[in-house]
Amino acid sequence: MTTNNDMSGENRVVLVTGASSGIGEATARRLAAEGYHVVLAARRTDRLGAIVEDLRHAGHSAESRALDVTDRAAFQTLVDEVIAVRGRLDVLVGNAGVMLLSRLDGRQVDEWDRMFDVNVRGLYHGIAAVLPHFRERGTGHVVTMASVGAHEVPPTSAVYSATKFAAWALTEGLRVESGPGVRVTTICPGVTESELADHITDPHAAEFMVDYRAAAIPADAVARAVSFALAQPADVDVNEIIVRPAAQR
Repeated sequence: MTTNNDMSGENRVVLVTGASSGIGEATARRLAAEGYHVVLAARRTDRLGAIVEDLRHAGHSAESRALDVTDRAAFQTLVDEVIAVRGRLDVLVGNAGVMLLSRLDGRQVDEWDRMFDVNVRGLYHGIAAVLPHFRERGTGHVVTMASVGAHEVPPTSAVYSATKFAAWALTEGLRVESGPGVRVTTICPGVTESELADHITDPHAAEFMVDYRAAAIPADAVARAVSFALAQPADVDVNEIIVRPAAQR
């Protein structure tokens, strides 16, 4: 069993899901600049390729991999391949998510199913893939990107918030069960600049989001929270960070 008391980014390998835009992209960029080797994973490989090219041009260490987090076998294969090539995986940032808000009486069941598939199943697929490696090495860090929706249920957010409550519960359960050396952090962003709201099809939700999202923080504000949690000494586990615009109440 190995341990790692050096919390600098040097030589540490981070897998970031949903890394093609928004918080995932900002997190990948910040961690790469801090010296981590970053594996950017998402479905939109064209976007990933452009980001990785930019990072490498700046002298950072990064690679891109296609991943649909709802595919459990593909997630496991990716984790196994990263470990085989790099010799280690230190951090999973489970960021992939969708926000298809709608009123319950809108009965957008297909969209609700999609949110549970990505936001919940996609998260525990990642946990199942990395946890044996983390336990074997006696070190590792899982960072879950939840939401303030894990703590509140605004109008049109019933199902989305349900997925984020579930993400919070999964991460808290992992913290309790994971054993020595494995650290677990939940990040709960408030309104953040991203593409999430662009995919809302319910007209009531889209209208509500205009005012709700009037004040937003940049995605890098959330990336800084991830960086803070990862940078703590090995005996410090930052369990949860809520970060939102000062104007969001």
